[in-house]
Amino acid sequence: MTSKIENLASTLASVLGEAATVSIALGEVTVVVKAANYAATMLTLRDEPSLRFDQLIDLCGVDYSTYGEGTWDGARFAAVSHLLSLVHNWRVRVRVFAPDDDMPVLASVTSVWRAANWYEREAFDLYGILFEGHNDLRRILTDYGFIGHPFRKDFPITGFVEMRYDPEQKRVIYQPVTIEPREIIPRVIREETYGMK
Repeated sequence: MTSKIENLASTLASVLGEAATVSIALGEVTVVVKAANYAATMLTLRDEPSLRFDQLIDLCGVDYSTYGEGTWDGARFAAVSHLLSLVHNWRVRVRVFAPDDDMPVLASVTSVWRAANWYEREAFDLYGILFEGHNDLRRILTDYGFIGHPFRKDFPITGFVEMRYDPEQKRVIYQPVTIEPREIIPRVIREETYGMK
């Protein structure tokens, strides 16, 4: 007897064929799609009657540069989506890797699910992943003049600029970061009689 998750995985494998890799881990089904097949696969996931993933729950960016303590040798950036089928009551995770680490570009799925609009803007803002076909790809969480993408693993913790209110100019100003990097070593004080009572 097959479980519901195994049934979903086999249905996905038969419908998607060579266009995707389907796996089960920790009770969840994950579909890994190549960037060239991404838009068509997402459309199939929504429109195929045996699947009917009609709701996009989430879409986020991921930076795999230090994944597995630096043992990762695949593409650096990915977009991960979570889909829900209300008709069949099942969920699936879809992962697609951007082929170019220097300029990560993926197809937009806003034409498939309108809910992808702000999710793709967030992935662009925080990770620098560009979504081709998105009609309003601009920053959503950081300031419009912000430099860089703060969730990338190589982004400095202190950032590049700091913002403060200047009472003389009566406005917010931006200036280079003035925080000096330092290593904090905890000071440990041990008593001679510690633990001997």
